[in-house]
Amino acid sequence: MKEQYQTETLIVGAGPAGLAVAGRLSKMGLPFLVLEKGDRIGASWHDHYERLHLHTVKEHSDLPHDSMPEHYPVYVPRLDLIAYWEDYVRKMNISPLFGQNVSKIRRENGGWITETDSGVFQSAQVVVATGYNRVPNFPTWPGQEDFRGTFIHSRDYRSARPFAGQKVLIVGIGNTGAELALDLHEHGATPYISVRSPVNFIRRDIGGRPAQRTAIILGKLPDAAYDFIARLVQRLTVGDMSPYGLPKSPYAPSEQLRRFGKVPVIDIGTIDLIKQGHVKIMPDIQRFNEESVAFVDGRTEVFDAVIACTGYHARVEDFVENGDRLLSDWGYPRSLWFDDPAFEGLYFCGFSIPLSGILRNIKMDSAAIAERIGRRAGIPTNATAASNRPQG
Repeated sequence: MKEQYQTETLIVGAGPAGLAVAGRLSKMGLPFLVLEKGDRIGASWHDHYERLHLHTVKEHSDLPHDSMPEHYPVYVPRLDLIAYWEDYVRKMNISPLFGQNVSKIRRENGGWITETDSGVFQSAQVVVATGYNRVPNFPTWPGQEDFRGTFIHSRDYRSARPFAGQKVLIVGIGNTGAELALDLHEHGATPYISVRSPVNFIRRDIGGRPAQRTAIILGKLPDAAYDFIARLVQRLTVGDMSPYGLPKSPYAPSEQLRRFGKVPVIDIGTIDLIKQGHVKIMPDIQRFNEESVAFVDGRTEVFDAVIACTGYHARVEDFVENGDRLLSDWGYPRSLWFDDPAFEGLYFCGFSIPLSGILRNIKMDSAAIAERIGRRAGIPTNATAASNRPQG
């Protein structure tokens, strides 16, 4: 028989979004419980590739009520970020229950029932903070099963060392694909990238200034002005990449994100490698052969390995009852909460993808969620906290 638990607020996920909400509730003296399917804080970050650093600056990437250490660099490396989160849990008296894989969240008797493999949790509120990269997207291609080389999803990539001296095809040029190409080149591999749709690049730093700080300022302008400036800066700092095989987007990075939820690539050196010929761009894949890949333009290249950098899905509808009613066209919850009695007390944190930084948004959105939970509990709250707004 499963163990029975009861709490006022249940938080699902002990990554940055779940910790941000938990930290705020802890400071407010409100009861909560955090569930984590992994065995440690920020479990998925322990398994990311080794060279990963934040692309956002540390002062806009911290958690509520606790700045990052002064000795941390501007762009925090993965292991330092994990250490900061682990210290945060101690400071805020957050004690997650680990190994709790949530299978169902459902409305019952004016509250919420959350089921895991080993427990049943009854709560007045549930905050879903499982992240937008919960389930890997792993498409298939004709002939893929015949390919004799290494074939992995980026989820399983740790470092470029095993690929030294090899010819490697990366499928997809999001932020992960672009950075893995850089990593592979630096470790003696020959990277190619298959790209099937228009790409927007943004330099991480422009004239020594982090792009995030500029994006925060530009975000206060009307959309048309923001788009005009973003396109101009992109033209001056990145240039036209179409001669190198990268399709040019008809939209500014900011407009493409608003329209399609597609995050621009934050460049930390891949652009220059492409221009220098160290990273070669290929079109969409047509099919796989035993030792090679055929592309839609008729070319065929032999590869030792293929890494699918094809992204993830949030898939909250897999465990939130009727959750498909809450999703945007991109598959993410549309809002932090919903003014619908059927979903009263259900919150979503960590599913927005702004140019000004995901972790910065998590900090702001956690304030809005905590304030609403506090009001429901009859506790005076900060009137300056953000209101509910669309995710992304």
